[in-house]
Parts: sequence; C-alpha cells; structure tokens
Amino acid sequence: MIGMKKKCAMKWAVATATLTLGLASCGVDMPKEKNSSFETMTVKKTDIELPYRFSARMKGQNDVTITPQVSGQLMRICVTEGQQVRKGQTLFVIDSRNAQLELEAAQANLQAALAQENSAKLEFESNKNLFDKKIVSSYMLSNSENAYKQAQAAVAQARAAVNRAKVNLGFCTITAPVSGVTGEIAVRTGDQVSPLTELTMVSGNTNMYAEFSVTEAIVEALVQSGMKADDVDKYIASLPEATFVMKNGTEYPHKGRVVSLTGVVDAATGSLTSKVAFPNPDGHLYSGIQGTIVMTFAEKNLIVVPQHAVVRLQDKAQVYKVKADSTATAVEVTTEDAGNGKDFIVTSGLNEGDRIVTDGANNVTEGQKVLFAAEEVKGE
Repeated sequence: MIGMKKKCAMKWAVATATLTLGLASCGVDMPKEKNSSFETMTVKKTDIELPYRFSARMKGQNDVTITPQVSGQLMRICVTEGQQVRKGQTLFVIDSRNAQLELEAAQANLQAALAQENSAKLEFESNKNLFDKKIVSSYMLSNSENAYKQAQAAVAQARAAVNRAKVNLGFCTITAPVSGVTGEIAVRTGDQVSPLTELTMVSGNTNMYAEFSVTEAIVEALVQSGMKADDVDKYIASLPEATFVMKNGTEYPHKGRVVSLTGVVDAATGSLTSKVAFPNPDGHLYSGIQGTIVMTFAEKNLIVVPQHAVVRLQDKAQVYKVKADSTATAVEVTTEDAGNGKDFIVTSGLNEGDRIVTDGANNVTEGQKVLFAAEEVKGE
C-alpha cells in the first residue's frame, strides 16, 4: 500500500513538471514573484484654508413680542401665522367701545373746563380793572387771579385726559412695529386679553442674526494675543465672510459678516457669544432655524498628509516612516481634521523632510521594505 502511494506521488510530480514545461514552451507567462509596491511622500510644510464650524441659531434682527397695551375682548385677528407683514400693518383689533366712551367723556370734561376757564378769566380781568380804579381790594383781585389759574390747570388736566383716551383708543388697533414675519398666534377671536397676554411675535427678517458661541480655545488665543477692547472692532472687521449651512446640508446663498462679539465670558461654558449678520431679501431665513456657521481661515506652515496615510489603531494614530534602509517603521502621530474630507493636519510625530508611506499604508508591517531601487531613484 505504501508503495502505491509513493508511485502515485511520483506520477503527480512528473505530471506537474511536464505541464509546467508544456506551458512554458507554449509561450504562457508564469506568475513571477514581485516586490510589494507602496507610494510614498516627503513631508513638507504648507499653507491651507482651514474651515472652522460653529453651531448656530437664527434670530431676527428685530424680534418683537406683541402684547396689548389695554385690556378688552379680541374682536379681529387680521393676520395668519408665518405671514409677511410690513411696519404699521394692522395685526389685531380689540373691542374699542369702552375706549371710545372714555374719549367722549374726556372731551366733554374738556369743554366744561374750557368754559370754566373762560368765566374765571373774565372775572379776573374785571377785578383787575376795578382794582386799577381802586374800587375793589387787592384781596378780591388775588382770589380771582387764583381762580383763573386753577381753571387753566383744570383745562390742562382735561386735555391730558383727552389725549390719554385717544392713545387708549389707538391701542385697540395693534399694528406691526417692524416689518417681518409673524410667529405663532396663541389667541383666538373672542378671547379676553390684557397687557400680560402674548399675542404673537414679529420677527424683523430683513436682516437675520446667526448667534453662536466662540470656543474657549479661541477666547484664550485672543487673551494671549493681548488684544485690547479698542482692537475688537478691527479684529471683527478683519474676519472672513461666513457661510450658513442648514441642517439638511444646504448652503444659504448669501454670505454673512461677524458684527459683534460679546465682552462677557459665559461662566458655565467659558465661551463668548458672537453674531453673524445675513441679508434676507427673499425671506428664506426664519427665527429659530438651526444650522452651522462655517468660516475659513488661512493657516500657515502646517504638516498636511493624506488621510489614507494614517493608520488607526484603537485610540491611536500612526504613520509608517521610511528609514534610510528603505524599511518602514511605525510612528505615532496626533492629527486634526483638515476639513476637506481628504487630509489630516499632523500636529506632532512628524518633521519636515520625513518620508512616509501613503497608498498602501494599511498593508505595511513593521520593518518591511517599502522602497526598491527604481523607486528610490525616482524619489517622490
């Protein structure tokens, strides 16, 4: 049995050798052992445009809460939620009958006060003539003069009451204080309203503010730079334009500019609040919209490598550095996202002039030769 196995093995070996020779004689190329191929690059410092992103919330430049100035029954609601309104447009009408009656009563009181003033004036002028002729005493003249002054004061009070009644009557018609968009209307026709009742909000949306928090790191950088209060305006003016990206990834077509940076650091977060003003000519932005502010800053002398050159091992990142003998050794690095979807910024672990593996880095093993004669001559 053992002899049979040996014979079979010898036959298989002979057949394999014959087949190999036959293929070679027929001109068929046999696979040859090839050296592994890796792409490398020499690390250089470069300047890049680095996008910074901040979570933001839109707010109208003039967001005004609409409340009544007088109490009464709501007779009419003249707008709908989300309606574009112009400054001075009627929003709500409150029952004005009581205010109208108060105005009429005030006007009647004014007429009575004017009549009383006229009588007091005549009395005073008559006593003055008689006093000049030494017919009446100074006491009677003084009394008539005082009565005339009291009548004049009563007229002034009556006029003020008329003006106040007119104002209250005007308050029964509530108009938009700014042009913008109405918010939620929390009342219905027939409701009893008072100065404590919030009717709606009008968001002045000709220009919109995107409010966001400036990170603690930026705050520290401003402090360390020695920036003074007088320099803040110049710094704000020098900042680049901002883009607003909505939650669905859509970019708002109009660019914004930073207009303010608060001077008080939030004790809880260590951040400052900043505002970016965006024009809103088409009314596409509304108060409450959340999104991301993107501002691009030029950063100089950074080491930038392709993302595929960085190998992730749990919580660590490493690249394969090519040594003088063309073998690779793993070097731990710290990185930051360059924001372009393809590169990393290396903040430590590499120096300018180092050569690293790019394509194929995931397949490299420690000590493996990654450069061969032809590649070494070619350089990069």
